[in-house]
Amino acid sequence: MPMPAFNSLTEWFLQRGYAVLLPQRPGHGETGGRYLEEQGACGSANYEKAGDATAENIVAAIDFMAKRPFVKPNGIVVVGNSAGGWGVIALARRNPAGVSALINFSGGRGGRDFNRPGKNCSPERLVATAAKYGKTARVQTLWLYASNDSYFSPELSREMAEAFRKAGGAVDYRLLPAVGKEGHSLINAPAAVWGPYLEAFLAGTGG
Repeated sequence: MPMPAFNSLTEWFLQRGYAVLLPQRPGHGETGGRYLEEQGACGSANYEKAGDATAENIVAAIDFMAKRPFVKPNGIVVVGNSAGGWGVIALARRNPAGVSALINFSGGRGGRDFNRPGKNCSPERLVATAAKYGKTARVQTLWLYASNDSYFSPELSREMAEAFRKAGGAVDYRLLPAVGKEGHSLINAPAAVWGPYLEAFLAGTGG
């Protein structure tokens, strides 16, 4: 996989005084190593195990950055996209020290079963796992999805967020208008699309 850039998002944070790290998880691109986030077969997908593995890798990145002399140990903001967004949701259950806000762009697993738009693989397992994550999650989370996301439909993303919330998690769920031809690329949209939501959310979390 190519190294992600997320230029608009990176610039948005840099303009606000944040230090930004864009790590690649094991098994992706030049990072190399074994892929650690396998979810298994479609009908029996283990989204909890996969998400927790992603969260573990995010924790490693947080620990690395928290030791840098130019990084404040508190007020850390973690952003994840797609499977990385699902990892952010999984991370919420840990309430990691120093992290004030978690932002999920188009997060989930299961993608498009046999590459069919709107046909997620075992969506009921995603919803059930979101509830598991929400049971112990207390850190503030922002969930952003576009209405034309063919991987995670508005109905599915809303169900996941509600399951997370009902279980006890703190979630600010936002369904944004259609973005381009594929809403799953929301994170790459201009800052004007998602920036106001991030601004308001971070103002409320102290991030």
